[in-house]
Amino acid sequence: MGKVTGFLEFERLEEGYEPVEKRLKNYKEFVIGLKADEAKVQGARCMDCGTPFCNNGCPVNNIIPDFNDLVFRQDWRNAITVLHSTNNFPEFTGRICPAPCEAACTLNVNNDAVGIKSIEHAIIDKAWEEGWVVPQPPKVKTGKKVAVVGSGPSGLAAAQQLARAGHDVTVFEKNSRIGGLLRYGIPDFKMEKSHIDRRVAQMQAEGVTFRTGVLIGAMPEGSKVTNDAKEVVSAEQLKADFDAVVLCGGSEQSRDLPVPGRELDGVHFAMEFLPQQNKVNAGDKLKNQLRAEGKHVIVIGGGDTGSDCVGTSNRHGAASVTQFEVMPQPPEKENKPLVWPYWPLKLRTSSSHEEGCVREFAVSTKAILGDKGKVTGLQTVNVEFKDGKLLEIAGTEKTYKADLVLLAMGFVNPVNTVLEAFGVEKDPRGNARAGVDIDSGYKTNVAKVFAAGDMRRGQSLVVWAIREGRQAARAVDEFLMGATTLPR
Repeated sequence: MGKVTGFLEFERLEEGYEPVEKRLKNYKEFVIGLKADEAKVQGARCMDCGTPFCNNGCPVNNIIPDFNDLVFRQDWRNAITVLHSTNNFPEFTGRICPAPCEAACTLNVNNDAVGIKSIEHAIIDKAWEEGWVVPQPPKVKTGKKVAVVGSGPSGLAAAQQLARAGHDVTVFEKNSRIGGLLRYGIPDFKMEKSHIDRRVAQMQAEGVTFRTGVLIGAMPEGSKVTNDAKEVVSAEQLKADFDAVVLCGGSEQSRDLPVPGRELDGVHFAMEFLPQQNKVNAGDKLKNQLRAEGKHVIVIGGGDTGSDCVGTSNRHGAASVTQFEVMPQPPEKENKPLVWPYWPLKLRTSSSHEEGCVREFAVSTKAILGDKGKVTGLQTVNVEFKDGKLLEIAGTEKTYKADLVLLAMGFVNPVNTVLEAFGVEKDPRGNARAGVDIDSGYKTNVAKVFAAGDMRRGQSLVVWAIREGRQAARAVDEFLMGATTLPR
């Protein structure tokens, strides 16, 4: 694969970034992708390792050694064919996937992994530039109708696969634009929404119908989940109108922080803050948008959503940004002999952190402080884990100034009114109960109703959502037709 001695001759080359001072002035993508000759060198580093663990490290099982080799040989047309054979939307994963494939790369045992994500990014961008990404409408229609609820990555993947199998697919989205959490949860500076728009156009040409502003079931009273619905359709109506229903909503119920002062003005979920900026970027007019300019911002939660809040706050012009993580600071380098080829625990510094952020680890918030109903600060204490318990460390209490507090501690489950409307059984975490093996086939306890993506597995990666959407589509096709040629 690639050049036999390439991994000995060439170093890993990272994608570049626009300077911080330039990128903070807008919400555009700032990653500088590899040029064709640079991607060729990265493809040359792929070893003939015999057992390509990267394939299994990738949730969609991308055939990574093959497209690395094709890029090395500059056969870009076949490279995109191989990439599309397992991944409907490599422009999404090539931008926002954390690349578990690279953690599993054999070269990563004692060296820097092959830059698989950057190669994937280069392949799909070139494919769009060359006009190789075209609609693939079915040659034969089945006459079967499928409803897909939710237009995030799992819903889009399921819809595209089912449409290509010849079914009439309608995607229902409660917001005014297609994309789900890709649209409203991922900042534009990480992935511009034009990438979603051109996939929607491709899918429409393949026969997929998109209905926006349509809520399935009912929204819980007082919910702060993003919702632009102007029409409500009952679960009963959907089951009556379609031969199969696939529930692909996101895991949108944010984990809350039950401490004194939570009710103060200026304390918000990340998913109240981030979607608003994406809507403004898209041209929407919002009243009372949550803004961070001139404010001391504290982000509670050390994951990707928290990092997105950091980047957005810096673009607003925040006076300061501090991010809390309750877990201790991980090591800068993982213990590769111990963890490879699995996803390692190590310190990860995002581009948003590099733009300006103080990171505090092993910090727990005891109370949110306020004056006249508005947040003014946080009272914290350092913590440590002992015998599986989180314990406070005496004498480490501290007070932080804060004008805006953003809660980014993950998501606990989907908006369960959708599941309740269909009568779908839930697992102990509040997700749809549906198995993934061949016999279970993403089926719920309700006849002809399937579930996939975050709604079934809980909060996860975009690449896992695509995998589940593809596999659910295969299960639905087999359910409708008795057999299927869609890949699992």
